[in-house]
Amino acid sequence: MSGQAKGKSPASGKTKRTSDGKVQRAIEIFILSAPAIIIFCFFVILPIILGAYYGFYKWKGYGSPHKTGQFIGLQNYVTALSDPNFQAAILHTFEIVIGSLVIQAPLAILFALLLNQKFKGRALIRTLIFVPYVVSEVIVGTGWSLLLQKTGAINEILGNFGIEGPDWLADPKIAMWTLLLLISWKYIGFAVILMLAGMQSIPEELYEAARVDGAGFWQMQKSITLPLLAPTLRIWVFLSMIGSLQLFDLVYIVWGKYVSTTAGVSTMATYMVREGRDAGNYGYGSAVALIIFIISLTLALVYQRLVLSRDLDGALTEQKQAKKRAAKRAKESQLHAAAATNEVK
Repeated sequence: MSGQAKGKSPASGKTKRTSDGKVQRAIEIFILSAPAIIIFCFFVILPIILGAYYGFYKWKGYGSPHKTGQFIGLQNYVTALSDPNFQAAILHTFEIVIGSLVIQAPLAILFALLLNQKFKGRALIRTLIFVPYVVSEVIVGTGWSLLLQKTGAINEILGNFGIEGPDWLADPKIAMWTLLLLISWKYIGFAVILMLAGMQSIPEELYEAARVDGAGFWQMQKSITLPLLAPTLRIWVFLSMIGSLQLFDLVYIVWGKYVSTTAGVSTMATYMVREGRDAGNYGYGSAVALIIFIISLTLALVYQRLVLSRDLDGALTEQKQAKKRAAKRAKESQLHAAAATNEVK
C-alpha cells in the first residue's frame, strides 16, 4: 500500500480546514451578535409579547393583569376595530403617509438639485433647511400652535393685508393640510440631506459625457440623476412611511387629545394614548398598540418585498456572490455538455 493511501488525502485535509473555518466563523458571529440580539429581545420582542398579553384584559395598569384585571379575550381588539373613531384614525394616518410623500418628495429633490450646485452661501442654506429636523417636536409643536391660533400671529399678518385668516387648527376642511405642511416643514431637511448624499455619490464622469453629447441640465437630471437616485428615494419613502404611521407628538402637542378628533387629524397613536393611558384602560391601549404594530409590520414587509427587494438583491455578500458564480459556471458546464452530446449524435 502506498504512502499516500496510508496517510490522509489532500482532499480530506482541505475539507477539515473548511469545516473548522465555518465553525470558527459561526462562533465569531454568535459572540459578536449575542449582545445586540439580547438587547433587541429584551426591549423589542418582550414588550410586544407583553402588550399582546395585556390586550386580553380589562386592566387599569397596576398589579398583575390576572389579579387586578378582568380577562375578556379578544374583546379589546374587536372593540378597537369596530370603533368609528379608530377607523377614522387609521384613515387619517394613511392620508398623512400619502400626503407626506407627495409633498416632500418633489420638494426634496428640487432642493437637493439646487444645493448640489456650487454657489455662494450653499453651506448656510443647507444648515437652515436641516435645522427644523433637529429641533425638538415639543418646541416645534408649541411654536406653531401659538402661530396658528385663530388670533395668532399668522392671521394677524393676513389681517394687515385685508385677508381674514381661517381657523387653521379647528376647521376640519383645512386642518389636515395644516398638519401636512407642519410635517413637511419639520422633516423635509432629512429628505434633502438623503437626496443630496445620493446625488453626490453619482460619478461626475457621467455628467461630463452627457455634456459632450449636448445634453441640457434637465435632460441630464432626467436621464442620469433620477435613475441613479432611485435607491436612495426608495429608502427615504420607506423611512417616511414608518414615521408617518407612528406619528404622535406633533398632533398631540398642536391639537391636543380631543381637538385632533373633531378637526380630523387624529392618528392611530393619538387614539391609543387617549383611549388607553388617558382613559385608564391600559389593556385596551395595549390592544390598539398591537394593532398598530401589525399594520406597520405588514406595510413594511409588503414594501420590502415589492420595492426594496431589488436593492437588497444587489447588496450581495461575498459568500452569496461566490455561490452565484459557482451556479453560473455549473449551468455553463451543463450547456457545454449538452452541446457536445448533440454534436456526437
